[in-house]
Amino acid sequence: MNFKNLIIIAVAIIALTGCKTSTENTLSYFRNLGDSPSGVMPQGSGYDIKIVPDDELSIVVSSRVPEATAMFNQPLNNTARRGDYNTQPTPRLQSYIVDKQGDIVMPVLGRLNVAGKSTAEIEQMITSRVSATVKDPFVRVELVGFYVNVMGEVKNPHRIYVNSQRFTLLDALSAAGDLTEYGQRGTVMVIRNENGKQTYHRLDLADTNVFSSPYFYLQQNDVVYVEPNQIRIDNSKYNQNNAYKLTVISTIVSAASVIASLVIALTVK
Repeated sequence: MNFKNLIIIAVAIIALTGCKTSTENTLSYFRNLGDSPSGVMPQGSGYDIKIVPDDELSIVVSSRVPEATAMFNQPLNNTARRGDYNTQPTPRLQSYIVDKQGDIVMPVLGRLNVAGKSTAEIEQMITSRVSATVKDPFVRVELVGFYVNVMGEVKNPHRIYVNSQRFTLLDALSAAGDLTEYGQRGTVMVIRNENGKQTYHRLDLADTNVFSSPYFYLQQNDVVYVEPNQIRIDNSKYNQNNAYKLTVISTIVSAASVIASLVIALTVK
């Protein structure tokens, strides 16, 4: 084998190596699980939502003797809950809107500060106060609902009304139709208002450690933003360049047409 043939073979090997495509599946979630058929996911530190101003709370106080706790409840009302649209309202106990100071005002008990507390903590606080006059009271506190926004590379970006206190990042993405093939799964951003400041954190959906992140369970007014991957960015630039080129060509053609019309008009004269 002469030197020329060796060069040809070397060039062919380099070309084949350079043309090799990646077999990595960038569209899957939790890729660090490997091929294991089963296992235990990392656990988070809990998902108790803390109450903030403008939240809507449903509070029911009861006991073995309903008449003893009736005075702690608001009367029935036909007003629909916030977020219930195009539905026929049914009688229910009025809810409480947390004011800007983080307070609610309950019958008999008066003003209570609930901001920064979980519903379980509010239940304990109210139970302790009602117990002063009622034996074995039962208190149920529920967050009526809240909103999160899902934006970016998902199939159905929109504002989601949540009627559960346990709502995860995966729940939000599912409600938005999942990520598109152009969604960047390694840097899904959660934007959150914490202590009056907008904070953000990027989560890697390819890593199971996402389950232990404090941003995995969503809170009131969180924004989930899925960034575009490089393919989407490149396609956008390509389309913009093509649109610009078409505009330039169209302008040139229009100008040439006008000039040609003028020349013909002058020549005919």
